[in-house]
Amino acid sequence: MPDSRIYTAALVVIGDEILSGRTHDKNIAQIASWLQVQGIRLKEVRVVSDDMAAIGEAVNALRVRHDYLFTTGGIGPTHDDITVDAIAAALGVPVIVHPEARAILDGYYAGRGGLTEARLRMARVPEGSDLIPNRYTGAPGIRYQNIFIMAGVPQITSGMLDALSGTLEGGAVLLSETVGCWVQESEVAELLRQIEKDHESCQIGSYPFWREGKTGANFVIRSVDPEDLATCSRALSEALGAIERPAIPGGI
Repeated sequence: MPDSRIYTAALVVIGDEILSGRTHDKNIAQIASWLQVQGIRLKEVRVVSDDMAAIGEAVNALRVRHDYLFTTGGIGPTHDDITVDAIAAALGVPVIVHPEARAILDGYYAGRGGLTEARLRMARVPEGSDLIPNRYTGAPGIRYQNIFIMAGVPQITSGMLDALSGTLEGGAVLLSETVGCWVQESEVAELLRQIEKDHESCQIGSYPFWREGKTGANFVIRSVDPEDLATCSRALSEALGAIERPAIPGGI
């Protein structure tokens, strides 16, 4: 049975291209969804530049605050890929060429021009690290204790997450149900507060929208207990119906 304790994770998204707006991050959503399946909640996300101090400060702050810390970006073959160096410096350990990573890259590039100095950079890890398999390009991700250092390319990140599936300790999976309603949030703010108060194991998030010339909202109810979730969802639907605002199961 899953542990009832709530396990948490943080994510550091690394890259000047993210902060400049040139590249739109897609990893936050996929990592959050993957973590939820593992019974782990993503609680914090920081986006930092390709800067040694910024990366190190974020890593040291978040790795002790949460059960797990993930980073994406900055582990490629170019001079500005400094994530490994920054994390190793923050941890106070040297950077080494991991022999298994070197062998993987040597095999991958055997028919692709060979293992150059630039490509060898992708075998560098903080000393004491393990590898995360990468089925797409050979260059592995890196695990150092509770830190998971992964590529920034979403497809490669996805493959690394697949390789980690089922290997992390997690708690109860956070479940959710959605109830939609054509109503303004301000009309039901007190109703939502009271229902959440009456169902202590549940949280209700309100997400308004404007469509077809009307105002509506989707209410997402979350809980680790399926029975409590169903009870809260039913109570919300009944309360909305009582004020003549019919609930729409599954959302709008």
